[in-house]
Amino acid sequence: MDAQDQGQRSYWRWSKQDFFPEESFANFASYRKALSQTFPRLRDRILNRSTQSIELVELKKESENEMKRCLNWWDLIWLCFGSVVGSGIFVITGQEAHDHAGPAIVLSYAISGLSALLSGFCYTEFAVEIPVAGGSFSYLRIELGDFIAFIAASNILLEAIVGAAGLGRSWTSYFASMFNNDPDFLRFHVKGLAEGFNLLDPLAVVVLVVANSIAMTGTKYTSCLNWISSVISAGVIVLIIAIGFSHGHVSNLVPFFPQGASGVFAAAAIVYWSYTGFDMVATMAEETKKPSRDIPIGLAGSMAVITVIYCLMALALTMMQKYTEIDRNAAYSMAFSSMGMKWAKYVVSICALKGMTTSLLVGALGQARYITQIARAHMFPPWLALVHPKTGTPINATLMITVLSAVTAFFSSLDVLSSVFSLSTLLIFMLMAIALLVRRYHVKGETPKSDLGKFLVCLFVIVASCIGGTAVWASNTGGWIGYVVALVFWFLGTLGMHLLPQQRAPQFWGISLVPYLPSLSIGMNIFLIGSLGPEAFWRFFICTAVMLLYYLLVGLHATYDVARHISQESKVEDGKEDAEHGLS
Repeated sequence: MDAQDQGQRSYWRWSKQDFFPEESFANFASYRKALSQTFPRLRDRILNRSTQSIELVELKKESENEMKRCLNWWDLIWLCFGSVVGSGIFVITGQEAHDHAGPAIVLSYAISGLSALLSGFCYTEFAVEIPVAGGSFSYLRIELGDFIAFIAASNILLEAIVGAAGLGRSWTSYFASMFNNDPDFLRFHVKGLAEGFNLLDPLAVVVLVVANSIAMTGTKYTSCLNWISSVISAGVIVLIIAIGFSHGHVSNLVPFFPQGASGVFAAAAIVYWSYTGFDMVATMAEETKKPSRDIPIGLAGSMAVITVIYCLMALALTMMQKYTEIDRNAAYSMAFSSMGMKWAKYVVSICALKGMTTSLLVGALGQARYITQIARAHMFPPWLALVHPKTGTPINATLMITVLSAVTAFFSSLDVLSSVFSLSTLLIFMLMAIALLVRRYHVKGETPKSDLGKFLVCLFVIVASCIGGTAVWASNTGGWIGYVVALVFWFLGTLGMHLLPQQRAPQFWGISLVPYLPSLSIGMNIFLIGSLGPEAFWRFFICTAVMLLYYLLVGLHATYDVARHISQESKVEDGKEDAEHGLS
């Protein structure tokens, strides 16, 4: 379709061609034929890797209109701050300090912060080299292949829905705490529904609809609104920390480890939610004016500062109130209220509400751009990839996220949402570290087979040793010997990879100490995954199984057709170039 035809078509269209334009879905006979070829097509997709030119050039055509390059490093700093701060620190800190870590929640935040910072470095290198809206989906598709990218895509969708729903529920809790000590004051209890799904939350639905509607109006407008409110929020956070340290009591920090190291790591796996959102900055790369300069400043710089802020806020909370008395749902508000600072209670609640609102705003921007790139690849219907000609935003993708997250928020409680969200996020961050190692050590058609084999062996040893060490920790057997063995194998695998020649060097900005830092990121993410409870794994596996079923029935065949179409177009272009050279 040429540009003139595209310009004549309305953005608001709903035909079958807009949802399933691929050959496999032309009619029932075509679909039945496609299903009969599921296994050879699956093998092709597992082995297939995308390219930078496909992600940056070919797939963009599916959106019909360009996103506007309107962001600079200042916008990205505050987008990162607005997305991350408020998405968990006001929500999860009280829950995990009360249930697992006690005053050692500050160490939980430090551990999760280090892991998030390492993941942030990996994201930064990719975003600078491949400035496209797909973020981790595009990066994994290029380095680990189409099938692994879909596993990430399904978890990205799960993140988008669960993360937004969790923020919506938290918004209601904090708003209710301003008027009543019961955080469920504005929810409706339904006896017939299962526990964890029986408190209906209409206010969360309203908040989600409003935030996502603002995100649809334009990227620069949303960014300006975010940074203005985030600057104010930063000032209030400084006030919270100052009051906490000046009015807190060191005696409240005893006992520091009420549940030992296991409580610290169990909390670290959950409070990781507080750091999520920085990956949304990577999805804004397509709308960034100078990615090579703006993204490292906006992403890596912000995460280092945020880690320090979180540790100080967690320490201030546990100094103000004994961990056993901390309110699980509105910790900071209730802590100030218990100290007789009624005014501070409202200031904290307003700050928390502001933080959650900006997290929803930035999340709506980033999540929609994830979905846009996934739809550009036809893993989701390409209707979701359309960019509105006036706003320059993917309105269809934003609408889908709004509806799904609103329905989820209406029914699901916060503890159900947070455990699923953490596992999904940690898995994607682990895959990103693996993808960075693959990018540095393997270039298709250039890396000798012997070096590739050695690299894969080293990577296997790294991952296996991390899983082994995590299993020893989770089972509480083997003592220090098991940890030493796992650590030795991890080091040998990383050292072996270090001795191999790197096949690609970053052009603009790269993470230092490769392979050690990415290898450490793999280990920390696997360890935090292993610290989650069995319920999180069951919920995660059920969601993944549903998405895999969708992939085998729909996504696999759509992406296979698109890849074949791009390959045929490439051959035609090569043939034309050869003919032109022959004539000349």
